[in-house]
Amino acid sequence: MNWNSPAEFFAMGGYAFYVWGSFGVTAAALLIEPILARRRRNEILKSLRREFAAPEDNA
Repeated sequence: MNWNSPAEFFAMGGYAFYVWGSFGVTAAALLIEPILARRRRNEILKSLRREFAAPEDNA
């Protein structure tokens, strides 16, 4: 596709909201997912540490 100006490029032929919205949602997902994965990993490790540190009941 050929654009004559930056404004036409950013307008994307009338589909700018869909195109840039899609880019925005994808970028947000790519930024948020590693943060959430790290948080889940830390919670699991903390849970395992508590489990192994707890005294065992041999009764």
